Amino acid sequence: MRMPDDWLAARWWRGTAAVLAGALPVFSFPAPSWWWFAYVALVPWILLARSAPTARRAAYDGWLGGFGFMTAVHHWLLPNLNVFTFVIAALLGALWAPWGLLVRRFLGGVPSRGRFGAALLVLPSGWLMVELVRSWQGLGGPWGLLGSSQWQVEPALRLASVGGVWLLSFLVVGANVALAMLVAVRAARVPAVAGLVVTAAAASAAWAWSPRPDVDGRVRIAVVQPGVVDGVDSGTRRFEREEQLTRRLAGQDVDLVVWGESSVGFDLTQRPDLADRVAGLSRLVKADVLVNVDARRADRPGIYKSSVLIGPHGPTGDRYDKMRLVPFGEYIPVRSVLGWATSVGRAAGEDRMRGTEQVVMNAGHGLRVGPMVCFESAFPDMSRHLTEDGAELLLAQSSTSTFQRSWAPEQHASLAALRAAETGRPMVHATLTGVSAVYGPSGEGVGSWLGTDRSASMVYDVPLAHGVTPYVRFGDWPVHGALLVIAALCATEGVRALRARRGAPAPQPPPARTVHGSPVRHGR
Repeated sequence: MRMPDDWLAARWWRGTAAVLAGALPVFSFPAPSWWWFAYVALVPWILLARSAPTARRAAYDGWLGGFGFMTAVHHWLLPNLNVFTFVIAALLGALWAPWGLLVRRFLGGVPSRGRFGAALLVLPSGWLMVELVRSWQGLGGPWGLLGSSQWQVEPALRLASVGGVWLLSFLVVGANVALAMLVAVRAARVPAVAGLVVTAAAASAAWAWSPRPDVDGRVRIAVVQPGVVDGVDSGTRRFEREEQLTRRLAGQDVDLVVWGESSVGFDLTQRPDLADRVAGLSRLVKADVLVNVDARRADRPGIYKSSVLIGPHGPTGDRYDKMRLVPFGEYIPVRSVLGWATSVGRAAGEDRMRGTEQVVMNAGHGLRVGPMVCFESAFPDMSRHLTEDGAELLLAQSSTSTFQRSWAPEQHASLAALRAAETGRPMVHATLTGVSAVYGPSGEGVGSWLGTDRSASMVYDVPLAHGVTPYVRFGDWPVHGALLVIAALCATEGVRALRARRGAPAPQPPPARTVHGSPVRHGR
């Protein structure tokens, strides 16, 4: 009589274990930034899914692990979205249900060498499919891609120039798969070690072969970070603080001054006095100033977030309107259905408007810059396209003031290192309230971070580089390869199922019965 209770307790225990196992990789990202932990963080999750008694249970292990992962990497949203954070995590976590099935399919029991070898391709490919789908802007974008945990590891940054953050995710998952088998199945230890060796050899070969950016100059970029400015008239007082900090740059021979996201809260066509004041700052420091306007525009309906370049004579005409908006923060997807999110948290009361194309600006002194706004720096394709269009310097204007005392500012700043390494172009991450950071064309840090406790202007000597990285040239080839692997798996499984159906014995008809209901005895 105890079996139902024991079974229910086991279900709850296993579900809790899956959620916790899925949450473990969060410690690989900033602020803890234990990059090495990424190579073992998936092992408990993999071991749990491979031991699932049924395929259905493996899918649940994948789903609940995905829920734990998405909750952990977005935990800083809780004060703003409250319970809706868990709703989003549950929906996106379902993307890992097929991955849980794959883990059980290829690693369950004692896998043969062939099955284990296939797992080293299929499971990382399945993970990349999950990252690809959830990277769609409408689902929240590519925040917390596993490969981005390697942002401060020089060999990993070199590999990012070959295959982007996708290649790093693939290799990290592959290492976790091999380690899980090394721990769990004695018979699989030899192929597991062989898998680790092959992975390390392939990564080392790519690292050695990948070309290094050719540094051919330097520019002096100033970042203006006003710090937290709250209360009544915060927009006006923030602008005044940014003016004060920019004046300190006079005589420092800067080539460009960058203000953070929403640094100007008024449409400059309606407030020409503000445009004139920034133009005066440009004349003072002898450099253009890139501001970010977050306001309702006079020339078209709606609120836009726009990077606007201002020179000594006023706005130059170069303007970039943010294209990829933050779900719930800047717009609510399917507002007619999900609009209730505004009642349980600080979701967007009005949808921001989207830009239509990326822009490369001529920032004076012969410098061509490619601006992005806020979490657009998380999208590898945006920085790659700007590089293809001739950008010599990548810029991200951001504001994480809402999440000031969380892990979000550090994690956001770290993404610029990946974008720099992928493209071979330096990148500036300028924020209102920190963390602001600058990275060279190999993803190496330039100068020091401006933390969330700073209100300052800082000048960075930024190296410029030319040349085309393999990632810029060939694009998201690891994702395309993963798609082929999954497609081949589906085709193989389909053929196998078809053969099994054709080879199955034909169903026998039930034996004929006599009028009395007894089977006919043939031969009588």
